[in-house]
Amino acid sequence: MQRVIDYYFTPASPWAYLGHDRFAAIARDAGVRVDVKPVDIGRVFATSGGLPLAKRAPQRQAYRLVELRRWSEWLGVPINLQPKFHPFKADPAVYWILAAAEADSTRALAFCGAVGKAFWAEERNPADAATLAELARASGLDAAAIGERAANPEIVSYYDTLTQQAIDVGIFGAPTYLYQGEMFWGQDRLDFLARKLAK
Repeated sequence: MQRVIDYYFTPASPWAYLGHDRFAAIARDAGVRVDVKPVDIGRVFATSGGLPLAKRAPQRQAYRLVELRRWSEWLGVPINLQPKFHPFKADPAVYWILAAAEADSTRALAFCGAVGKAFWAEERNPADAATLAELARASGLDAAAIGERAANPEIVSYYDTLTQQAIDVGIFGAPTYLYQGEMFWGQDRLDFLARKLAK
């Protein structure tokens, strides 16, 4: 039976973006499947005591930028701390990601990375359908089929289901990697996830 990591995230998260390549490599090297599970982080915050960025104290907002810069430099992953299209509405990208996951879980994970990179490093708008189609094609997906499926009400409903699922299992932030019932919150916990997978 194949091992599976449930990957709870939002494509709007800079931390998901910074950790994406390492996470994908860890999963690939361990031979585990990744089930991408994008969630409405606003709803998650509302039930777990989290605050959206704009409502956080100024000192917390300032320190977030310090940490993003540190991690970007440490990992060698470029990031625009104030991207052109921030904040972007994540829902369109989420629908495409979920449609991609139905078609091909491996390429869907690559697509997640492409969406994050487009927003956080390339000053592109991942809420734009044309941009999403370009990213899907670059990820080896059938952009026309994915775009059509992304508009299906079933996809919207599944997004709601995943968000509630995340709340029910105790997810409170993104990214969170859930493996065999153990939660690893944040890209800075990836080393612990890798150790768990190696056991």
